[in-house]
Amino acid sequence: MDLEFLFVVEAEMSFIKGSQLLSFVASFLDMAFLALIAICIISFVFFLVILKKDGRGKNVPKGSLGLPLVGETISFLRAQNQDNGMEWIYERVSKYGPMFKTSLMGAPTVIIIGQAGNKFVLGSDDEVFAAKQPITISAISGKHHLFELTGNRYKFIKAAMVSFLKPESLQNYLAHMDDLIAENLHKETKYIDTLKAVDAMKRITFDVACTTLFGIDDEMTKKALLSDFTIAFKAIWSIPVNLPGTGFRKGINARTRIINRMLPIIKKKKEELAKGILNARSDVISCLLAIRDENQEPVTDIEVLDNFIMLMIASHDTAAILLSQIILKLAKDRKIYDTIREEQMGIINERQGGSNNLTWSEIQKMKYTWRVAQELMRITPPVFGSFRKAAKDTSFGGYDIPKGWQVLWVACATHLNNDIFDNPTTFDPSRFDSPAKPVPPYTYIPFGAGPRMCIGNEFGRVETLIVIHHLVTKFEWSQVYPNETITRRPMPYPSMGLPIKLKPITPSSKN
Repeated sequence: MDLEFLFVVEAEMSFIKGSQLLSFVASFLDMAFLALIAICIISFVFFLVILKKDGRGKNVPKGSLGLPLVGETISFLRAQNQDNGMEWIYERVSKYGPMFKTSLMGAPTVIIIGQAGNKFVLGSDDEVFAAKQPITISAISGKHHLFELTGNRYKFIKAAMVSFLKPESLQNYLAHMDDLIAENLHKETKYIDTLKAVDAMKRITFDVACTTLFGIDDEMTKKALLSDFTIAFKAIWSIPVNLPGTGFRKGINARTRIINRMLPIIKKKKEELAKGILNARSDVISCLLAIRDENQEPVTDIEVLDNFIMLMIASHDTAAILLSQIILKLAKDRKIYDTIREEQMGIINERQGGSNNLTWSEIQKMKYTWRVAQELMRITPPVFGSFRKAAKDTSFGGYDIPKGWQVLWVACATHLNNDIFDNPTTFDPSRFDSPAKPVPPYTYIPFGAGPRMCIGNEFGRVETLIVIHHLVTKFEWSQVYPNETITRRPMPYPSMGLPIKLKPITPSSKN
C-alpha cells in the first residue's frame, strides 16, 4: 500500500513537472514571438524612415543602404574586428567611387575619402555638419558633451575644458603625472616577468585620467568605473538594438552605473567649491562646476557627466592604444628601441641634480620618441574615423548629401596615400622631420582637424612620452606571441592582449 502510494505521488509529481515544463516552453515561445514582432515593427518603421530620408529626387552618391535597421553595420564591424576596415572601404570605392552611400549604426551614411573630402567635412562649421553622433554613441556617451554641442554652448564648454588641458596648465601637474605613472608601472611589473601590455596600459592611462583630469582618488571607485567604461566603450560601435543580452543594452546599463557612481562625487565637489575647500583649477569637473554662462547659470549635472564620459573615453582608450602599439613596435625593432632608449637616457644623464621628476623642457627633448608615435598613428590610427551629421541639404563632388544623413571621414585613406606620403606602408619616423616636404593640411588626422580638432591631444602626447620614458629606462622586453595580429574593438589592439616578457635593466647593465 505504501509502495503503491509512492508510485502515485511520483506520477503526479512527474505530471506536474511536465506541465510546468510545457508552461515554461509556451511562455518562452510567446516571449520570443512578441520579441520577433517587436523587431519586425522596429525594422519596418526604421525602413520607412530610411525611405523618407533616402534622398529621392536628389543626386545622392551611389552605394547600398543594406538591410533595414542594421544597414551594412554587421559587415563593417566584422571587417573592423579583422582589421580590414580599409579593405571594406576600398571594396566600395572600387564600385562607387571615393564618395558612396551606406547605412551604419542606424542611419544612412555618406563616406568620403581623400584630402578634399577631409577638408570639406572637418573644416565645415556647425551650420553645414553638426557634430551629432550615431545612435549608439550618443546613447552611451550622452548628448551634452563637446562631440554633440554646437554654437555658443559648444564654445563655452570647450573654453573651460581647454583651459585645463592647454600646455600651460599641463605643466602645473606634470610632476604629479610623472609620479603617478612611475607608481602604476611599478605596481604592474612588481614580482612578475610577463606582462599583458594592453591591459596594463589601459589600467595605467585610466588611473592617470581619473586622478589628474577628474580628481577621483578612491581606488574602489576607479576600479568599478574602469569595468563599466570597458563595457560602455565596446558598445558605442554596435547595432542599436536595445534588447536584453545585446552589447547596446549592456552599454546603456554601464552608462547608468557610471552616472550613479559619479553623482555623489559631483555633489561633494560642489559643496567643497562653495566652502572654498576645493580650487576650481583642481580638475576638469571642478572647472566645469565653477564656471557660469552669460546668464550666470551654472553648467548642469548632465553636461558635467556627459563631458566626463566623453573625455574619459577620448583620453583613456586612445592613449592605451598608442602605448600598446609603441610597445609592440619596440619589441619587433631593436634599432628603434635602442634609439629611443638613447634619447631617454640622455635626458636623465643631462640633469644637474635636483628633482628626479621629468620637466617640461625634458618632455620637449623627446623628439624621436614622438616621431615614432606619430608614424605609428599614421600607419594604424587609433581612431578609424568619425561621424558628422548634415545640418542642411548640402553637396560635394557633384553629389547631394540630404539633411539628416551621417557623413564619415576616414583617416587611413590619406595616411596611406602614395600621392601624399612617399612609400606610405614603410615605417619611417623621419618623414615628420622633413621641412622640404611638409605634411599637407587635412591629410594627417589622427586627432582630427579643423575647428573640432581633439582638445586632449597635448595631454595624450605628454602622457605617452612619460610612460615610454619609464619603460625604456627600466626594461627591455620581447613578445610572447611574435605573430600576434591586430584587431579593432573598435580601436586597434593586439588581438591577444600583447603579453610581453620583461627584463629589468639595472644601472650597471647599460648606461
